[in-house]
Amino acid sequence: MQRRDFLATTAAAGLAVAIPARAQARQQPGAAPSAPGMFKLNYAPHLGMFKHHAGEDPLDQLRFMADEGFRAFEDNGMADRPPELQSKMGDEMEKLGIAMGVFVVSPATSWKNGIAKADKAAQDQFLADCRRAIEVAKRTRATWMTVVPGTLEPRMEMGYQTAHVIDLLRRGSEVLQPHNLVMVLEPLNPWRDHPNMFLSKVPQAHMVCAAVNSPACKILFDLYHQQITEGNLIPNIDLAWQHTPYFQIGDNPGRNEPGTGEINYRNIFKHIHSKGFKGILGMEHGNSKPGKEGERAVIDAYRAADSF
Repeated sequence: MQRRDFLATTAAAGLAVAIPARAQARQQPGAAPSAPGMFKLNYAPHLGMFKHHAGEDPLDQLRFMADEGFRAFEDNGMADRPPELQSKMGDEMEKLGIAMGVFVVSPATSWKNGIAKADKAAQDQFLADCRRAIEVAKRTRATWMTVVPGTLEPRMEMGYQTAHVIDLLRRGSEVLQPHNLVMVLEPLNPWRDHPNMFLSKVPQAHMVCAAVNSPACKILFDLYHQQITEGNLIPNIDLAWQHTPYFQIGDNPGRNEPGTGEINYRNIFKHIHSKGFKGILGMEHGNSKPGKEGERAVIDAYRAADSF
């Protein structure tokens, strides 16, 4: 298959949310989508989503994504991949014009207890993971990384826990900000998938980001989780807009591609696009059908939802 050569749009001056400079540098300023099949927004598949078409090799999977018009990619587990592979994937994404999305700051420890109660060992581990993430970001040309502040402490008032989390995130921001890196806080739904997590709602994440008051601490607005937890998606997108450089996608119920559940993704994508969003929307969901048929169904679902 011949890879399509395509241009990606960059943020216009003055927009509240934009792909940061390190991602913009790989795109031509002011260019409009021109290649056949290019999406209006920067949807980001992950490894394994198209393996029946592309095979197991991560670089071949990236090439398939580019062939299909995707211009972003995310990989929760990137920090735990061998450094040599991180560099190869970063080089390949740069060649293809694909922007790197989120990876999880500490895949092995992100669910660890202790952050909300100010456990020193947990705090030290988090800051060490932030420092390690700088090197991962350099290899992969990444800007954003996911942070989950861990579990609630049942024997401590919520106000104290919130103060502890804010303090630690300020310290993490001091590590990341000099490198123009951004941690994005992900609220997780407590009703179905992640009980007892400290961070569960976007308004809560908005308050924490406002208190941290750093460009290195923002929100990962996962539309699947927030449909379960609070709904009211478009108004909450608007209210949290100043702190939201990154979205993730998954329909509900099922956590599969758009069109398989109750969320009207066409209207949501249209709204996000109308606000001038130039960030990334991670496709953090499964395929509703197996094999090549299921992979093609995912691509078709995004074509339909992106056709506003």
